[in-house]
Amino acid sequence: MLSVVRVHLPSDIPIVGCELTPYVLLRCPDSLLISDDIPESAPIYGCFLRYKYRIQSDKNVAMCSIHPSEQATLQCLACVKAKIPVAKSYHCSPKCFSDAWQHHRLLHERAASAVNANGNEENTGSGVNTSLTSSQSSGSLTNGTTPLYPVVVSQRNGGETWFEVGRSKTYTPSADDIGHTLKFECAIINAETKLSVGNASTMMSRVIPAPSPTPRRLISVSGVDIPLHLDLDSRLSSSGTFTVLSYNILSDAYATNELYSYCPSWALAWTYRRQNLLREIVGYRADIVCLQEVQSDHFEEFFAPELDKHGYQALFKRKTTEVFSGNINTVDGCATFFRRDRFAHVKKYEVEFNKAAQSLTEALVPSAQKKTALNRLLKDNIALIVVLEAKFNNQGVDNPGKRQLVCVANTHVNVHQELKDVRLWQVHTLLKGLEKIAASADIPMLLCGDFNSAPGSAPHALVAMGKVDPMHPELAVDPLGILRPATKLTHQLPLVSAYTSFARIPVVPGLDQKRRKLDPGTNEPLFTSCTRDHFGTLDYIFYSADSVTVESLLELLDEESLRKDTALPSPGWSSDHIALLAGFRCKPRTRR
Repeated sequence: MLSVVRVHLPSDIPIVGCELTPYVLLRCPDSLLISDDIPESAPIYGCFLRYKYRIQSDKNVAMCSIHPSEQATLQCLACVKAKIPVAKSYHCSPKCFSDAWQHHRLLHERAASAVNANGNEENTGSGVNTSLTSSQSSGSLTNGTTPLYPVVVSQRNGGETWFEVGRSKTYTPSADDIGHTLKFECAIINAETKLSVGNASTMMSRVIPAPSPTPRRLISVSGVDIPLHLDLDSRLSSSGTFTVLSYNILSDAYATNELYSYCPSWALAWTYRRQNLLREIVGYRADIVCLQEVQSDHFEEFFAPELDKHGYQALFKRKTTEVFSGNINTVDGCATFFRRDRFAHVKKYEVEFNKAAQSLTEALVPSAQKKTALNRLLKDNIALIVVLEAKFNNQGVDNPGKRQLVCVANTHVNVHQELKDVRLWQVHTLLKGLEKIAASADIPMLLCGDFNSAPGSAPHALVAMGKVDPMHPELAVDPLGILRPATKLTHQLPLVSAYTSFARIPVVPGLDQKRRKLDPGTNEPLFTSCTRDHFGTLDYIFYSADSVTVESLLELLDEESLRKDTALPSPGWSSDHIALLAGFRCKPRTRR
């Protein structure tokens, strides 16, 4: 006979929209532990498993918009009046509301702008004297919904009423469940008698809404906000324009409580982060999406099928595994997605820096030093290069019959700070490969990814300036001699970092705030990664300035708003990096 040993959930805090998948460990008569699902159609040892999710019936409870695990005691009436999503109007204490005011006020200002744009001058409460309603004593705030659970599946236990809401092994909490306590039950059922012969359950805390940070705006280089939710017809009518997203999403293998102890464990759980990341990525509506640190199993089982539903075709390159030991499915890599209605796949190139390292050592390194050289150079990093054909027309082209191609490179360069020579060599190797593609076709180049290199570093200088100063301090560490002479560290591609466009445009009201998020010395973002241990820029979108121009950029986050969440990742932002997005326009081409 089977017996239940343990029922466990990755997190005991259920989140709206995030699937719950419990682990059920069983003991068999031969003492082996198994955790597989056992359906009624395929019993084991004459038994099968039956699952139930129950939710406790109590008063509707609203949860704090800033601290989603805390019950709300205050509601901002100005938010209700302005028709701001009701979940954003709740706070757990006056201090919570006061501390969040600078961020909360932006909701009022944006709602006021939307109302005024429609010719309605009604006050939406963007001033300081915002009305509040308090329910600290009664606890009777409504969360805007009235869940109705069928009485026929209710269960009374010790004066409490529990309603059945699910009968499968997994369950996805809905908005109706917010504020209610959830319980998972697993019963071992005798296949003949259909009676329970053993059971176990686990109680979770109250269901909380998924945190929803203020959406980042797309800013035109002229300083005008562009709605990210433009309808498809509007986007398609803008011939010759397209958007590119680059995002290191933080592999689940690296998202440990030890590294990110400041992030709640439920917000680090992959079941939560994957939904939050998907919601963010889809919300940007980019035509081309370049992701780094995508695990092989997550690409196959989640990102590829989920983004396919939104019209994206997917390509993937996994890191090589010469220096890897472990589960091959957890090896991460680079994934590139593109909208099928905007682009067609032409060609794919895979760059394995390990292969280039082996060729380099065979040609240049003496036999006695080959092992040492390979130990330093073999780091499993890769790049994925995709050539796409645009399905939109390029206005003003003098040669309208010619195809509009775009080359997109997606890479994740070596992270180890003591291997600056290896990082620079990897970037140089990639650039030389792109030069060969550029020489074979009249094609715009886009280079996206996590370069693990700060602005002003040797790799950044090589990409953006086309060369590295021979006196650059990072060239001093070159034990293998792979960087000498420094004059060979060049390329001919006219690459420019997209985000430097914020600093080059004319002064426009409101744009000074955007400039303050740039490093005045390099005109790059102050940061694209913000953790307890690191604050700086590592990610870039480079483009060939002779063939495309920057039209728009996704606004940068400010350090103050992130520090409110302590650092990245956080409940609102599920990676230790931020997403970068740039809108481009293809320049009119003439006959050659």
